[in-house]
Amino acid sequence: MPPVIVAEGLVKKYGTVTALDGIDLSVPEGTVFGLLGPNGAGKTTTVRILTTLLRPDAGHATVAGLDVVADAQRLRSRIGASGQYAAVDEHLTGAENLEMVGRLYHLGTKRSKQRARELLERFDLTDAGDRPVQGYSGGMRRRLDLAGALVADPPVLFLDEPSTGLDPRARAGLWEVISGLVAGGTTVLLTTQYLEEADRLADRIAVVDHGRVIALGTADQLKDQVGGDRIELTVSDAADLETVRRVLAPLAVAEVQADPTNLSVTIPVAGGAASLTTALGHLAAERVTVRDAGLRRPTLDEVFLSLTGHQAATDDTQETIR
Repeated sequence: MPPVIVAEGLVKKYGTVTALDGIDLSVPEGTVFGLLGPNGAGKTTTVRILTTLLRPDAGHATVAGLDVVADAQRLRSRIGASGQYAAVDEHLTGAENLEMVGRLYHLGTKRSKQRARELLERFDLTDAGDRPVQGYSGGMRRRLDLAGALVADPPVLFLDEPSTGLDPRARAGLWEVISGLVAGGTTVLLTTQYLEEADRLADRIAVVDHGRVIALGTADQLKDQVGGDRIELTVSDAADLETVRRVLAPLAVAEVQADPTNLSVTIPVAGGAASLTTALGHLAAERVTVRDAGLRRPTLDEVFLSLTGHQAATDDTQETIR
């Protein structure tokens, strides 16, 4: 599909600090593109430029065929955006917040009210729709904010860490909404620090660090960069660890690692499930008792650690550099 979002050599500096150092992106229509990176990587700065809230110091970007600088006014009517923190008026009711957004998009009073009720129902906020937002929980405010981004039914949606502050149930519900939007043709650019979220939703992922894209591909392609499948097994007797290493070494594509403390062994392999079957057969022939065994791929957490040198943030702190 042709790209709906294109960024070429985006640069943004704050004084002597470079937030973006030449970012390139290309997002096909009807897909979810994930921007994954640590705090200060430049994810939010990228979103702000693409949503016309910031001007780049260098580079060029288009969204839905419109230049984010030269065509900023026209572009704003074709995109929706939800930031890290809910941008809602807590003195208005939920319905009034959405109706206000509708009027700003020039939908007219009648259509704005109709659209507000549709979205309140979609985000399970109908019962709270006529209550002031100041009484809403954090999760309810996040859902209302996302609903506001959808009032005009935009073809392109920018979500900057949308599930921050949501409990697991609300997060799963949000993922279903995003998947439904994409199935209907919406293009989504998603920034997140939740690696499970990127793995679940994104068709392609760009890992960003220090204002640059340092890796790009599908979740599986990124995982392949840090190694393929691994057999992980646990034995009953520490004396069997050396036997396991010796017997399974021919199946390994890298060094077999044993942990005497946990009586566990990790064997990097290339044959997938067939390798696990073969390994268990060899160990049974050697009369090694295996307590537990499984085959797993690297996680995005391991990809992130390998590429950036540290774990992804697990709290809700803001980026030092946006």
